[in-house]
Order: sequence, then C-alpha cells, then structure tokens
Amino acid sequence: MIFVSEERKTKMNSVNIADFFAGVGGIRLGFENASTRYKCTFTNEIDKYAIRTYEKNFPDQKVNSVSIVDLDTQDIPAFDVFMGGFPCQPFSIAGHRKGFDDDRGNLFTHIARILDAKRPKALFLENVKNLKGHDKGRTLQVISETLNDLGYTFRYKVLNSAKHGNIPQNRERIFIVGFLNEKEAKRFRFPAEIELVKGISDCLENTVLRKYYYTDDSKIYPVLQENITETASENVVYQFRRHYVRKNKSGVCPTLTANMGGGGHNVPIILDDTGRIRKLTPRECFNFQGFPNDFKLPTNSSDTQLYKQAGNSVTVTVIKRIARNILRAMDGKKTEGEKGVLVARKYAKLVFCE
Repeated sequence: MIFVSEERKTKMNSVNIADFFAGVGGIRLGFENASTRYKCTFTNEIDKYAIRTYEKNFPDQKVNSVSIVDLDTQDIPAFDVFMGGFPCQPFSIAGHRKGFDDDRGNLFTHIARILDAKRPKALFLENVKNLKGHDKGRTLQVISETLNDLGYTFRYKVLNSAKHGNIPQNRERIFIVGFLNEKEAKRFRFPAEIELVKGISDCLENTVLRKYYYTDDSKIYPVLQENITETASENVVYQFRRHYVRKNKSGVCPTLTANMGGGGHNVPIILDDTGRIRKLTPRECFNFQGFPNDFKLPTNSSDTQLYKQAGNSVTVTVIKRIARNILRAMDGKKTEGEKGVLVARKYAKLVFCE
C-alpha cells in the first residue's frame, strides 16, 4: 500500500483560482484564508492605485492590467474557480440604474466570454444588493440565462457583513456561486447567520492623526457638535449626509462607499472617547471590511484612493465562509447553511427554486 502525505495530498488537490476585477485582493484573501488549497494563478485589475495595494500584499503575483474587454483568453492560464466582484455602478442606485445600457454593464458579457473559453469548474460573483431587482428583475434574468447557457447551475443570495461575517458593518451584497457539476451546485449552501461579537471599538485604531479630526474652524462643525453626542464605544456611528447628520441606529457602521473620504453623501463619523469628532481613517475602513491588521496600505497612496479601495472592496470574513463551502461542495461533502435561490435548467426551461 502506498501512503500519501497530507502535504502531498494538499498539492494534488490544489484548486486554482483566477481573480478578476481584483481590486486590492479582498476576494482572493477570503479564499486563501478559507484553505491553503486555493492557489491564485491569475489576477486582472485596471486601477493602478488598487494594483499598487494588491502587489504590496501579494508580491508573488504580477497583476495583468489589460481591460477585461481587451483581454485575450489565451493569455489566461487554466483555472478552477472564476472570482469576480464586477463593478457596482451600473447596477446601483448611485449609478443611476443604468444596467446593461451602461458600457460597464457590458463587462458581464466578457465574464461570459472567459467562462466559455476556460470552462472553470466553479464561479463566484459579487455585486450590489440592487442587482436582484434591477430593471424589474430583467438584469438578473439575463445573467441567469447566460450562465445556464454556459452550463452552470448556480445559487444566489444576499448576505450581510454584520450577520454573516462578524463584522460590524451593515453591508448587503448579492453573491452568485455556480458549478458546472449540477450535484455540486445542489450540495452547496451559503453560510448561515452567526452572532455579531465584534463592536465598533474593535475596528478602531488606538492612535489617530490630527488630520482626521474635525475642528471648530470647519464649516460643518456646529452641525456635527450639535448632533453627535454618543461615542463609538457605545457602538454608535454617524453619517454626514451633505447638510445633516444621521445617527446609525443599528449599532453597526453604515455601508462603506468609495467616496466616504471626501464631501460625499455617506461619510462615517464617530465621537471618540476623548470627546472629539472625527471621520474613520483608511485603516479603520479596511478593518470594517474584515481585512487583517497586517494588510499593508501603501504610504505613497492618498487617503482618497485608500478610502475608495476600502469602499469598493468586499468583507473578507464573509468571502472566507463562502469559499470554505465552495470547497466542501467540490469535495463532495455536505455543507450546512442557507440554500439561497437555486437556478437550473429543467426541460429546457430556466427554473428558480427557493
């Protein structure tokens, strides 16, 4: 009898992942944290500032910066799992609900092109919650029909970072997980809700630079001072919404956005234990996305770029739990959790099953 070491088994059973619309690598990080069997073989991202952060944290990976529109599938090595948090704007309220009428909405057709050419065993897609109801459901219908035409049976579900990732951020995103093997798709489950143990204070830095504090010479300071009365240690975060302050009553941070560092419509603000009012730092925003403390932020990148990267990223702990279940489904193991909606073809008809 020949015995195979666990180390060799792991190498034999490696699952190659390809990271598209990679941003700073949040999805990859979640997958790799889920299992050492996940090995990233290809990364694609066009934003030079996001690439800077990505390569600082994944120095072994040279990022392909060609737009997915122009990407030649022959330049992509074989892989097992397609990963992609494709751009939110075309499907979000902030993007004026343009959907496939927006040029960026057509990026999904290039996802389909790559899936068709490379035939990965599984796919993982992330998008804004609004994708589910966009254009009266027609956008999701097009995506569903396209994936099914390519041979993928998949499930989708909206998950919340606070409920599914133990991260105190109210962030709802839709996740689509598909498999070429229908049995694997039917076996897969999304992670169930877990208790939120982390509080706002757990995501805050101990030392914060003066530039993040509001001072009395700021035009909006009187409005902030009048309305911000409870501290972050009481699990309270505020939002400055252009002309007024809103208290986030859920006890978690509101959804982080790409424009939260400037004068945008969703700037998270706290009252710290020293009694001073300030906005979240870039590092804290990454903390509210579940990134580890050793995740490196380039010192030569502006706060504006770092805020954008954090807001455009994903909650790593949620991705980790999904990735773990993907691997179990591929290994033929039963997974516990929430079914989501199963989309499959039956008698040449698309069927949505709760």
